[in-house]
Amino acid sequence: MNAEYLAPSSAPAARSVPLTVLLLALLMGLQPVTTDLYLPALPALSLGFGASMVQSQLTLTALLLAFGISQLVWGPLSDRWGRRPVLLGGIVVYAVSAIASALAPSIEMLIAARTVQGVAMGACVMAARAIVRDLFEPTEGAKVMSQALSGLGLIACVCVPIGGYLTDLWGWRWALSSLVVFAIVTALLIYFFFEETLVQRNPNALQVKSLWFAAQHIIRDPTFQTYSALSTASFAGLFTFLATSSFVFTQSMGLSKTVYGLLMLSMSLSFIVGTFICRWLLLRMSVKSCVAMAGFVSLFSGVLMVLMAYWGVSQTWFGAWAIMLPMNIFMLAHGVHQPCGQSGCIAPFPEMAGTASALNGFCMMLVAFAMGTWIGTHMGSPLLALAQGLLLWSCCLALIGWFGVRRISLPAPASSVK
Repeated sequence: MNAEYLAPSSAPAARSVPLTVLLLALLMGLQPVTTDLYLPALPALSLGFGASMVQSQLTLTALLLAFGISQLVWGPLSDRWGRRPVLLGGIVVYAVSAIASALAPSIEMLIAARTVQGVAMGACVMAARAIVRDLFEPTEGAKVMSQALSGLGLIACVCVPIGGYLTDLWGWRWALSSLVVFAIVTALLIYFFFEETLVQRNPNALQVKSLWFAAQHIIRDPTFQTYSALSTASFAGLFTFLATSSFVFTQSMGLSKTVYGLLMLSMSLSFIVGTFICRWLLLRMSVKSCVAMAGFVSLFSGVLMVLMAYWGVSQTWFGAWAIMLPMNIFMLAHGVHQPCGQSGCIAPFPEMAGTASALNGFCMMLVAFAMGTWIGTHMGSPLLALAQGLLLWSCCLALIGWFGVRRISLPAPASSVK
């Protein structure tokens, strides 16, 4: 067995699994904090700057593209120098860029600040996924990942309501300012409580030739391809909703930002329930079976959303509940797909966990950027754009779960650590 492959008891940061889960939840929670919390402010932000819808969408899509691309750099850096320095550097830059976003004098400056914020966020989220591989074998890693994602769900629960409340009360700049507080708290916890999890560093991780061959090896691996596709398609479905929902609920339906936040709260709660279901299923069946079952749920949600959208557009009874019902069903499956997908795609690469995590994150954000670009040009009817996008990714999830994951075997747990 590779020396880098560690059981939980062999690494310093695993001495307290609850603390590890808390730190992972905060690090991965940077993503919903950065995106979800400012969603209620998106229409107000557009009006305040007199920006076009495409420019407004760029504050989200540019952040996600920078988030994805930056991980290609952060991954090898963390394999060479360790997770801790990458985390500390990333969270400091994140806090500074959050301040710049809140004070931005123009839409162009806001886009630039959000892009830097995406780069910094990439360091934290990438390292969190790599830490799971540093400490746990694949199946156990999926369980720990689901626990951390439960924490992420709790964070997401409060993001949109807080963002809506702050925007209604004081304006969108206050919503963006709250990101600074989250960053400072996370930075303090990392500094005082996080111990390095990468025991054996890879001295060749930053060499161009070594990096190129490592990337090729990872990308060509069927396990990486399948589980990365799973996490990517699931995130793309969620992103489709995030990119359209504020316009559907606050503009088309005329709901207040606070009410919109409460609707998003229900979605986050469904995701949390999904992560609990994931852990319950993993105690009783294989990862393959879990993902296949979740694929049925995903497909059902996509079909239901299309039916609701196309039938309900002309109906007087059609309301927010008709959108949130299929979306909440989708989020139940999302709570299964994400922990299984994110842990599964890096499982074969204990010595290159940072690089594998980075490539997975890049795939997710590249697809999200493409989807955001498409949405920006199809917002004549935000509801129909949402329905069509969700159906597309639901079909992809079903196909991956039924035909892709079933042919892949995850690495077996090691009986001992050498």
